Amino acid sequence: MVQGNDTSISEFILLGVSEEPELQPLMFGLFLSMYLITVLGNLLIILAVSSDSHLHTPMYFFLSNLSLVDICFTSTTVPKMLVNIQTQSKVITYEGCITQMYFFILFAVLDNFLLTVMAYDRFVAICHPLHYTVIINPRLCGLLVLVSWIMSALYSLLQNLMVLRLSFCTCLEVPHFFCELNQIVQLACSDTFLNNMVIYFGVVLLGGGPLVCIIYSYSKIVSSIRGISSAQGKYKAFSTCASHLSVVSLFYGTILGVYLSSAATQSSHSSATASVMYAVVTPMLNPFIYSLKNKDIKEALKRFVGMTDIKGPVVLGMRKCP
Repeated sequence: MVQGNDTSISEFILLGVSEEPELQPLMFGLFLSMYLITVLGNLLIILAVSSDSHLHTPMYFFLSNLSLVDICFTSTTVPKMLVNIQTQSKVITYEGCITQMYFFILFAVLDNFLLTVMAYDRFVAICHPLHYTVIINPRLCGLLVLVSWIMSALYSLLQNLMVLRLSFCTCLEVPHFFCELNQIVQLACSDTFLNNMVIYFGVVLLGGGPLVCIIYSYSKIVSSIRGISSAQGKYKAFSTCASHLSVVSLFYGTILGVYLSSAATQSSHSSATASVMYAVVTPMLNPFIYSLKNKDIKEALKRFVGMTDIKGPVVLGMRKCP
């Protein structure tokens, strides 16, 4: 690590989840396994949806995008951590840290937006089924995903620009396994009031806002389901959003658990360990949740795995629901 003044920072030190040398081989195997499962599971979802014409609908179009984002989300942190463990080095360059932070924020916010878009899709499908194909059309689906990407990229860029204005002293040890925004800001030796305000407003607007929309959508969905007379109709309506509701609960539950626990313990290492839940475990479990709870996905996966020869390219498409 370069011990210079606050204008010539070149490296950060990522302390990781644990500094115990004897635990490093175990952690390498564990995180490598989780990363491979995450990539393979989400990739199978994408390929199954792409190759099955029955799944070329808005709901599965959004699911494919969510799986792609989950792969990218995990890939921003885990590979670097695996390299550091394997090489017994904890160094990440200043440029690498800023780049990692940009993409981590980008995909985390994008994950949040896509879950909100999927909640809106389920809201229209259950509460306004007769107008579903008119409202949730391919053009709107593409527009919603595009806007989500743009807003996520702009917010991530804003946070990075706010960090770039900071100056850092010689203590550049990050008690985390990746360049987490709050941890980096806390290392600055210049005034961070404006940075903290931007972070707080971002959490409220881009975190709390989508969560409120999801809660509102499901309150309307529950009201509509309660109005269905037959038990079979209620079960069918609820089953269409059970997977999404499980993923939303896991995503927000782990994030809230991380920040509430870190606020209670005031321990950076506890926060790093808890962050593994939403940064690594949640993207890994999402494909299993959709595979186990969604009959269409299970059947598509069986057909895809059973295919011995795929003729022609696999195209991620979308058709209107009948």
